Amino acid sequence: MAPSLVHLPNGQILTVTPVFAGFSFKANELNLHNSAFPPGWTIIIESHEDEDDEVAVDGQDSYDQPKKSPARRYRNPTLHGDNMFISSISIPSSTDFKPATSPTRQIAMMVWATLWWYFHQPRPNLHIRGTNPNMPEEGKPKGEWRINIKREGIFKGRHLLPKLERMGIIMSEESCVGESIDDRTGEGWDRMFASQRAFWLLDPRIFLFTLSPNTHSPFPGASPYTSRPTSPNREGFAPSRPDSHAEAGQGLWTPQAQSPGPFASGSHLPTYYPPPPTLFTFTNNIRHPLRQKPPAQGETFYTRFIPSVGQYLSFRVASLSHKSPTHRGPVSDSVPSFLPPNSGVTHGSLPSIANMTINPCDTDLLHTWMNDPRVNAMWGEGGPRAKQEAFLRSALNSKHSFPVIGCWDGKPFGYFELYWVKEDHLGRQLSSHDFGNWDRGIHALVGEQEFRGPHRVRVWLSALVHFCWLADPRTERVMLEPRVDNLKFVQYMVDVGFYKEREIAFPHKQAALMKIRREGWEAPVL
Repeated sequence: MAPSLVHLPNGQILTVTPVFAGFSFKANELNLHNSAFPPGWTIIIESHEDEDDEVAVDGQDSYDQPKKSPARRYRNPTLHGDNMFISSISIPSSTDFKPATSPTRQIAMMVWATLWWYFHQPRPNLHIRGTNPNMPEEGKPKGEWRINIKREGIFKGRHLLPKLERMGIIMSEESCVGESIDDRTGEGWDRMFASQRAFWLLDPRIFLFTLSPNTHSPFPGASPYTSRPTSPNREGFAPSRPDSHAEAGQGLWTPQAQSPGPFASGSHLPTYYPPPPTLFTFTNNIRHPLRQKPPAQGETFYTRFIPSVGQYLSFRVASLSHKSPTHRGPVSDSVPSFLPPNSGVTHGSLPSIANMTINPCDTDLLHTWMNDPRVNAMWGEGGPRAKQEAFLRSALNSKHSFPVIGCWDGKPFGYFELYWVKEDHLGRQLSSHDFGNWDRGIHALVGEQEFRGPHRVRVWLSALVHFCWLADPRTERVMLEPRVDNLKFVQYMVDVGFYKEREIAFPHKQAALMKIRREGWEAPVL
């Protein structure tokens, strides 16, 4: 098995290489000295083939009496027969980066990155074997894709697995206190697992962070930031900072950027914040939760590398600026992720889509897209540029929705709106039991011909649903209401898990009410 690259959503790239009984994960961006043991970690992973045959019996937990077979070397994922633990860790040199403030947080990030790699592997057959052999494959019950976490290696620590379980990254079906009063026995912590469905509902911002560079490192040119603003470096003066992200490593988000990404942190800490407590207010005589403000104009709020396309998909808030917002996130170019220290060459000075400002502003994009006969037939917003500018101003001033520009490798391809159903015109067409306080809806159009096609639609549509789940864990449904004659788009939605509940008669269209539930969602399209 050849080495592979893992593109994390914050733009960092890991090299995964097969080793004896497992894989090594190397963070090459932290290996400033070309060490024989670059920073990273090693996992041991093995498979028990027969564990795929377990079938839950009514009233009995599926893991009560697991079947065992001789362990074999991991080749491809199994339904729930794979077992993994981290065997060793190699930390970066303390001369270059300060040690992580929380070792547990650092290990949690390694576990998360490992699961990110694992759940990007080819999905195993979800149909459970061991049932009626004469039953057609489609009729067999489906299981849930899991990987077991063994209490070995660094996971033998008394408190580590409990902390990881509290973070939600691993879980157990044994939801009891247990009888043992000696926590050194590990009772209740030997059957932990990670679920594919649960993993994709975890916000990456909970786990991803960068190490803080050491101010006195002899290799300042290769650190993400050479010096904090107004603080001296080794020569005794503060270096100049270009306006772009030239000093940042490939794909790293700069805290000082005009449009920071979701992982930008000047303190090098995780950037996740939980939703605020619920307070209610009234809009147009509708009682609804007080909504949190959306991200700022031009700010990127979601990004993910799509292996099947080979590009980064990102979403940012639309902007009224007369200039196109500079894309400061990762792109899938061929620029090396590591440049020699003090070489005088920075990623920002190399040509790439990320530092080219050839895109029109968002108002001009909308003017072009809305006047496309195909788009105008569905949206009806064609006309002079002033009309699209007024349309965008109205969208930015809405209290229950916000306008979004989708990008492939930083190049805009479509316009979207994310809205809260309860305050939207859709909510007025539904009864109260048809939606919850936190359910969201999506409006969508693809304006660029080169980015059309069924696979890309499934990717960005599932990504928008993914964002809705991550943005608020109280969101249980996502809805769309396309025109009933837009049969292709309706089928694309069905392909990613939506179902048609019924039709709704709006004043301007007959719409198909399409829904997807959190409970029935498994993963975004990769």
